[in-house]
Parts: sequence; C-alpha cells; structure tokens
Amino acid sequence: MPKRKEETFEAKRRREKAEALLKNAHVEDLGELQALMKEMMKQVVEGSLEGELEEELGYTRYDYRQKDTDNSRNGFSKKTVHSDMGDVEIKVPRDRNGEFEPQLVAKHQNSISQDLEAKIISMYAKGMTTADIESHVKDMYDVSISDSTISRITDKILPIAKEWQSRPLSEVYAVVFMDAIHYHVRSEGQIVKKAVYIAIGIDLDGMRDVLGLWVGENESAKFWLNIMNEMKNRGVEDILIASVDGLSGFDNAIEAAFPKAELQQCIIHQIRNSTKYVSYKDLKSLMKDLKKVYQASSEDIALSELESFGEIWDKKYPKISESWNNNWTKLSTYFKYPQEIRTLIYTTNTIEGFNRQLRKVTKSKTVFPSDDSLFKMLYLATQDIMKKWTGRRRDWGMIHSQLMVYFGDRIDDYR
Repeated sequence: MPKRKEETFEAKRRREKAEALLKNAHVEDLGELQALMKEMMKQVVEGSLEGELEEELGYTRYDYRQKDTDNSRNGFSKKTVHSDMGDVEIKVPRDRNGEFEPQLVAKHQNSISQDLEAKIISMYAKGMTTADIESHVKDMYDVSISDSTISRITDKILPIAKEWQSRPLSEVYAVVFMDAIHYHVRSEGQIVKKAVYIAIGIDLDGMRDVLGLWVGENESAKFWLNIMNEMKNRGVEDILIASVDGLSGFDNAIEAAFPKAELQQCIIHQIRNSTKYVSYKDLKSLMKDLKKVYQASSEDIALSELESFGEIWDKKYPKISESWNNNWTKLSTYFKYPQEIRTLIYTTNTIEGFNRQLRKVTKSKTVFPSDDSLFKMLYLATQDIMKKWTGRRRDWGMIHSQLMVYFGDRIDDYR
C-alpha cells in the first residue's frame, strides 16, 4: 500500500477549526452547512467593505481624533448579490459625500462568485438560450437570474469585442477568404435579414486568424470597400490571393483597395450552382465531364474540356457552360499555381467550415434583438473556435516556398 501522506501543520489547524465550527454551529445536514457558509460569506464581505471605507476615510469608526477629512460614515444600503452558494443579502457602508467606491463588490456588480459570470458567458458562447442558462444556473448555484441580467453580463464583452475588431493586423496575408452569412435581426420594430461579412486570413507563417466580423444590410461593392479600407487602416498593406464565393460587388472593392491581389472564385460553389437544376439521372455523367474541366492540369486543357462539355450538354443545360465561360477569369486563377497552392485557394472550405460552426452555435436564435446582440454572440463563438487553431498548415513549408517564387518581390517588401 502507498504510504499515507502526512498532514501538514497548516492543514491540521484548518481541519480542527472547521470541526470546532461545525460542532458549535450544530450543523447536521448540507442545507444547514450552506446556510452557515452564506452567513460566513456575508460577514467576511461586510467586514471587508467596512475595512475599505475605513481606509478611504482614514480613521476607524470611533477614533475621531484621527479624523482628517470632512467626509464621514453615512449608514448602509442593502444589496443582494449572487454567489456560488446562492443569493446573499449584504450591507454596503456609505459615506456622506458619496465618494466611496467599493472594490470587493463594485457599485454595479451583482455577483461575488469568482467564476459565475465567466460560466454564463461561456454558456452563451456555446449557443445556449437564456432560458437554458437560467435553468442551469438555478440548478447549479441556486441563483435566480433574469434575461436582463444575462444580457447585462454578456454585454460586458462588447467593449472587448469591439477592441478585438479594431486590433492591428499583419502587413501582408498569403490568402484571405471572404464570405457572408445571413441572420434575422430586429430593427426599428421590424425583422430584417442582415449579412455578417467574415474575413479569415492566412499569414506568411501559415497561421489562420479571423480578421473581422462586420454586420451590414446586404452585400454590395460599397460595403466591401469599407471593409477593405478598414483592413488597410488596421495595417494590411497587401493580400496575395483573395478566395471568395462569388460575392456581390467584391471584385470592384478588392481591385480598388488591393489592386495587386489575385482573385479566385470558389470552384465548389460554381459546381453547386451549375448542378442545381440538373436532373438526377444526368447528374453522374454530367459531373464526370465537368470534373475534366476543373481538375485539368492546365488552363489550356481546361478550356478545351469546357468546350467539349458544351458540345455534349448545351442542348439540355445551356446555362452551365455559359456561366463557366462568363466567370472564367475569376474561376481559373488557380491554374497558374502548383498543386499545393491550388488546393489551398480553389475552394472556400476554410471559411465554410468556420461558418458551419457559427450556425451550430446560433441555431437556437431565430431572431437577434439587435446588431450588437448578434455581433456579441458571433465574437464569443469565434473566440471559442479559434482556440483550436493552434498550428499552421502541415504543408506550409512547401506552400511558402512556392509563394516566394510567384510573389517573392512583394513578400520581400515586408521582411
């Protein structure tokens, strides 16, 4: 058997104190123990607040000879605060001049739990409804909280979220993926559909980062240009390749803000749009022919295969080859590069995976009460998701070497 660890003097002293306290208090069950601990917490908190006021005034309650201020004590105000053991009513000392600012329990603080607020924010970040949070907190802490309290607690995140949204960014990004996701938001008494614009960047070290979340009315060149300019103001000087999902107005915005950036439209989205109305019995053979286009080894071969595709399928589905030809300039960018870079940029899977996780968190919210409420939840979910982004892509060494061949002069400008 392992040797039992000897009890330290301090541990023994604490144990003996606890035993004596419980004996003298005649505690017989967990309910009485919780009531005792709440009363002890009340005494400790009130004593600490008295100490804070004493230090503020510079003299003890009855030692007027040490008084060197025109301020004085002015009774107490009652306050109910939440704790891990339930609600506790405390007396907060006041001063006559109203200058006393308690630190242990601040004026607008309604919890003395070390982690209750953090847990509420964590539950909110994972998409729990306010009703679920209320129920969970009640079960775990025997504390009753309202929707407004949860909102007030989570609103403390807003200044942090807005600071994150305006933080400095890297000077150059190898790839920036951009997309928009839509939510319903209450605005001026009406429910409107709003777009949340998202940008995820991969820097020259192969590290992913969400560059920002922007809530707007709808996709437009003007809004995208505002986002591009904001990114520039935050320090971005160059984007090598932008990978997008046929976003409305994006072409003009990226050209105006980052004229050297290569633009790649997502191939997967183009395929989905192309096959949306194809009969199921034709789908397999049509996809086989279409695959010859986007998996071609060069642009010339791809164009030849696209022509062949049109000859086979234009009679039945003329819009497909027409769409690929009309968008070819933006769809064919990846043919310039070797396989590793192609795989990185020809699809917006990086940002689509991120969007799926956002939707999972927000699925319980059919309508958000405000833009701030939407932004707050998406920010918290984003921080949760990014905790898993701990390393760079495995193949980044090869990709970086290839980027140096194609963009070396631009990359060197920021070394």
